[in-house]
Amino acid sequence: MNTIKRRQFIRNLGFSSAALPFLSGLPGLRADEKNGTSKKRLIFMFSPNGTIPQAFWPSAEGENFELPTILDPLKAYQKQMLVLNGVYNKLQGDGDRHMRGMSCLLTGAPLFPGNIQGGSDTPAGWASDLSIDQELKNFYQSKDETKTRFGSLEFGVAVPNRADPWTRMVYAGPNKPVAPIADPKQMLNKIYGGMKDKKSVVSILDNLKGDLQQASKKLGKEDRSLLEEHLTLVREMETELTQSKTKTKLDHPVPDIDPDIELLNDNTPKISRMQIDLLVNSMANDMTRIATLQYMRSVGQARMHWLGIDDGHHGLSHEPDDNKTAVEKLIKINRWFSSELAYLTERLQKTPEPGGDGSMLDHTLIVWINELGKGNTHTLDNIPFVLIGGKSHGIKTGRHLKFDKVAHNRLWLSLAQSMGHPLKSFGTEKHCEGGALNLS
Repeated sequence: MNTIKRRQFIRNLGFSSAALPFLSGLPGLRADEKNGTSKKRLIFMFSPNGTIPQAFWPSAEGENFELPTILDPLKAYQKQMLVLNGVYNKLQGDGDRHMRGMSCLLTGAPLFPGNIQGGSDTPAGWASDLSIDQELKNFYQSKDETKTRFGSLEFGVAVPNRADPWTRMVYAGPNKPVAPIADPKQMLNKIYGGMKDKKSVVSILDNLKGDLQQASKKLGKEDRSLLEEHLTLVREMETELTQSKTKTKLDHPVPDIDPDIELLNDNTPKISRMQIDLLVNSMANDMTRIATLQYMRSVGQARMHWLGIDDGHHGLSHEPDDNKTAVEKLIKINRWFSSELAYLTERLQKTPEPGGDGSMLDHTLIVWINELGKGNTHTLDNIPFVLIGGKSHGIKTGRHLKFDKVAHNRLWLSLAQSMGHPLKSFGTEKHCEGGALNLS
């Protein structure tokens, strides 16, 4: 049942177009992939400014490894994790390493020449190719059996309201950066609103009560349960967003010249969880199978007061290795990102796969990425990559693998092929030599 036929079918039941976001992805009202193939989803989660190697990389290879301090919040999911060591971003050319690390991360292609001045290297422009998430989006949207309402969704958490190569990792094509949505209210309205006359998310459900009650009577047990979950989340989100004490729009003072003094709102942890809930819910309702979750930005000076840290993140990442206080703060920051990844993993693990077997985590591969290997050296070598979930993708987890300085383009080939897209080259062709990495 393709998208157009599904929409017409729902309308034939007497429901308005406003009910489509709540009904179109329910298993009973759509046909899953041909030949009974299960859904496959992909989420990229980004955190900035490199890691602390000694607190991130396991000491042992293979299956018998212990999780270091930064990865410890993910201990419950160790058997569903794949930690990749020795994967390099080999892109050269214009721009500083933060710029190339951020905007070449998902594109696997160099930056265009431009007039955006980096820290100490040559100026540069935007990325010269599309990102792997958008490549997969286009592939999925080209087929009726995998086409979804949005194709992809780009979530942000504390991403400042500015546009430059340090803030954008998603590209729809050359010179086409895609901005993440960092305001849960705006994302909620995009997913479940969609009506031109709506000025507030408060009324998203108000004029749908009749339709949704009528729909519930005509749905099967699983569809009714899933619909109720969607409605509960939207109503809870509406309530939380409209409470007078909840400030949802982040305050990012952005100076004209130097962006390194921006302050992050202390509501960031709450907004992070709201965005994760919306992401999981949108995938449960099959509104998208491709998503990105971007925390902050490269060179970002997040001051994470909720962790008891008043220093800017980027400034801390430049401190020498013998500054033990700075190192401990950076470990705490990266553990927080790890704990948010654990929450995302938990939400997917506890959500039954709609219309399928197992949990949503079994059918969703999460990839935790960073633009640098280590902050104070600005290295693009040994980028920290962690994969979680995706049992249906054919990737063998529960391991720590060490590669010999392989280009990260080859990792994107592996992920594309695990999603059913037979890519043989992506981004800069020479960095694809050797083909997809063996992750099975």
